[in-house]
Amino acid sequence: MKRILFIDRDGTIIKEPEDEQIDAFEKLQFVEGAIGNLAFLRQHTDYEFVMVSNQDGLGTESFPEETFWPVHNFILQTLKGEGVEFDDILIDRHFPNDNAPTRKPATGLVEKYMNNPDYDMAHSYVIGDRDTDRQFAENIGCQFAQIGNWNEVTERIFAGDRTAEVRRTTKETDIYVRLNIDGTGQCDIHTGLGFFDHMLEQIGKHGMMDLTILTKGDLHVDEHHTIEDTALALGACLHQALGSKRGIERYGYALPMDDCQCSVCLDFGGRPWLVWDAEFHRERIGEMPTEMFLHFFKSLSDAAAMNLNIRAEGQNEHHKIEGIFKALARALRMAVKRDIFHYQLPSTKGML
Repeated sequence: MKRILFIDRDGTIIKEPEDEQIDAFEKLQFVEGAIGNLAFLRQHTDYEFVMVSNQDGLGTESFPEETFWPVHNFILQTLKGEGVEFDDILIDRHFPNDNAPTRKPATGLVEKYMNNPDYDMAHSYVIGDRDTDRQFAENIGCQFAQIGNWNEVTERIFAGDRTAEVRRTTKETDIYVRLNIDGTGQCDIHTGLGFFDHMLEQIGKHGMMDLTILTKGDLHVDEHHTIEDTALALGACLHQALGSKRGIERYGYALPMDDCQCSVCLDFGGRPWLVWDAEFHRERIGEMPTEMFLHFFKSLSDAAAMNLNIRAEGQNEHHKIEGIFKALARALRMAVKRDIFHYQLPSTKGML
């Protein structure tokens, strides 16, 4: 089935002036990264390109056509010179208060695609800068890519979202984990162990990953199963979200925290291994037994199929383990960084 990129014009390809009307060449500026990224998507994907644009009152006294077409045609010619041509250009001329069925976010302009079984709307995208573009995407059953950074939009469309969900249920625990590697650090974490929640939140916040972890464990027995199984579920979710690993950096990080020096080096090479060089002299920090720190990272390493080398020194036990979790987060953030312009497997073996 064919897929489409429904691409807004003003605010997405070109900058929108304060009066929201591109009717003179001196108002014309391309959005940073728009041309190069559109060229990349045109060359490296099979999406059809369809421009969908609201041009308020085009053809009326407030927006004469003779002021619109010269600039519009120059935009198209500039894009064509970079290998970007549109398969279709759809322009609505109505004012907002006309409530026209063809004006975004209404769907009238694109119903020929919506009603055509040859098109896969669920895996098509609307690329735009406004809430009306987001609503338009919802109305036509497409995914939405918000323009803020064209490189990020192109990465997502070309290489796909890196999200995963894992449900792990045993007689001892019931765990749900959801992960978005390319998130903003939003976390919703509840394991029944406050200090453990605080440590897991470091992974999301400092790794810039959206992370949900909901764990119900047999804490009436002890903390062991809750901590171990959460690590296994999180590791499995991370492994699943990484997918093919094409284009990733693969390797990772170290950082100090107050009196402590914590180092976490990792490799998503597909061979789990843990080196642990950190001593803790307190039996617990919060509700979390310190003997479970090593066990957590061993389980995480196994489930995520990654090599972990963890070293920490310092006096404050709290700072030491928190520094380890933060260093892990930064190592993850570095290692999962993806480069679609060098979209190769980072291995001479040809597999990870």
